Amino acid sequence: MRPEPFRVEVPQAQLDDLERRLRAFRNTPDFANADWGYGTNGDYLADVVDYWIRDYDWRAEEARINEFEHFRVEIEGIPIHYLKMPGRGPSPLPLVLTHGWPWTFWDYRYVIEPLADPAAHGGDPADAFDVIVPSLPGFAFSGPLEQTGIGWARTADLWAILMRDVLGYERFAAGGGDWGAFVTAQLGHKYAPLLHGIHETFPALVDLDYVGLGEDAYAEDERDLYAQRRAMEGATVSHMTVQGTDPQTLAYALNDSPAGLAAWILERRRNWSDCGGDLERAFSRNHLLTTLCLFWFTGSIGSSMRFYWENARQDWRPAHDRKPCIEAPTAMAIFPRDVFPIPRQVVESHANLQRWTRMPRGGHFAPAEAPELVVEDLRAFFRDRRG
Repeated sequence: MRPEPFRVEVPQAQLDDLERRLRAFRNTPDFANADWGYGTNGDYLADVVDYWIRDYDWRAEEARINEFEHFRVEIEGIPIHYLKMPGRGPSPLPLVLTHGWPWTFWDYRYVIEPLADPAAHGGDPADAFDVIVPSLPGFAFSGPLEQTGIGWARTADLWAILMRDVLGYERFAAGGGDWGAFVTAQLGHKYAPLLHGIHETFPALVDLDYVGLGEDAYAEDERDLYAQRRAMEGATVSHMTVQGTDPQTLAYALNDSPAGLAAWILERRRNWSDCGGDLERAFSRNHLLTTLCLFWFTGSIGSSMRFYWENARQDWRPAHDRKPCIEAPTAMAIFPRDVFPIPRQVVESHANLQRWTRMPRGGHFAPAEAPELVVEDLRAFFRDRRG
């Protein structure tokens, strides 16, 4: 399992093909949809496609991505890509950060440097991390994926091998959001002795029945969390159903049409972020298009969506029956516009909760939406857990 250095270098022929497809975009008639109530707004999509053709510069983004060190390694026959930035400080703490869907590793771009080199970003060098950001199996450069059965539980096994056997860390810290939070939670459950602690920007608990969680579980001062959960139910059902049932059918369309790919992903980025209906209040247009390009150029949208299918059918079994299920010290950063907030008392019954932070702003894509809040919370939580 020797990692090989890797550079992101998209052939010009792929760029030319993308432009050809974008110029051939045939929009769908759209009316009475200014509020996106029927789905992605057609005028906005057409404007994004035009910008993608005329103003977006993939080569500039590619150069920025390549300012970091990238590697690829095969673990148990599965290709894994990861970005690594060594820490600059007296004793950097190894930290693996795991993204979700429709994220990529690049959603952590705004937190990597402040975490690795805090002194250069107004922080204390003693808070430095060795930052490792892998791409989930089947996402972007962790492909092509040719094995089935890989959900968040199996990914946690792969990350334990990556951090311990490939990178040589005896112990490490972990953080994540969305599916990456479930990977992180599984690490905290199954591999607690290897962990200094785990930090989640989405409240993932590996042994919780989310469907059965009722309003009475929320404390009086958490009514806003329950209201947010109810408000977001309609914003998650469509993709959960399709991607958990027959993702391959949708993959043919999204892998063939960059405009279709944009429509599917941008709606979710808008619905799940703290943007007040203005998507580009939460993310720059360039960041959104780079996300799309990372799926497009790697042809990985289909395998990324299969992660839902696999998670719905994985035979998860606890590694132990001790309580709490997640034994590693746990921090939860609760963002007000996330998609499924859960009560503190529930987290405390399932995890070794040591830090609970109600954030003032931010949504489901916290490292990209509110990076400074994520950075400070990670620094604060692990400050006393570096031994």
